[in-house]
Amino acid sequence: MKINGNAVKPGMIIEHQNALWVVTKAQHVKPGKGGAFNQVEMKNLKNNSKLNERFRASEQVERARVEEEQFQYLYKQEDKLVFMNLTSYEQIELNEEFVADKAKMLRENEEVTLELYDEVPIGLQLPKTMIFTVKETEAVVKGQTAASSNKPAIVDNDLRVMVPPFIDQGEEIVINTEDMTYLKRNDK
Repeated sequence: MKINGNAVKPGMIIEHQNALWVVTKAQHVKPGKGGAFNQVEMKNLKNNSKLNERFRASEQVERARVEEEQFQYLYKQEDKLVFMNLTSYEQIELNEEFVADKAKMLRENEEVTLELYDEVPIGLQLPKTMIFTVKETEAVVKGQTAASSNKPAIVDNDLRVMVPPFIDQGEEIVINTEDMTYLKRNDK
């Protein structure tokens, strides 16, 4: 599917220079002289190389047709992660390095979205937010500071996040899976 160069946004997967690229950054630039353009940073899905490219509004960019299917994370076996398609019940194995940092967020039976291009997995999307229990955190000293300073906490998947001082051990918190940061206390 062809799209205008100024419609390219982060997260999109495009075909460029006979390869698949995921857009990591996009910035619209309007110079004082000349036409506006979209400055795009992309990462190659095969070899992880990066590329900076300018796309003018008049240029056409090929957006890759990516299928999204729901899968359930089952378990880890050595350096492979096993997922089950929720429609066909077929299982697939993905290398842990394919999932990268998102592997820390995976829990058994968690539903995820796999992005497929020609039935080959090219990306994994976690739910936007996930709930974790605080396993360890430091105690707050009264009167320590008037400013809002966060403290480190380790949640039940051994992920380290910064949380507000009022969060205690054993509490459930909501974490943003895109940048792995604390959002709020879980309201049960």
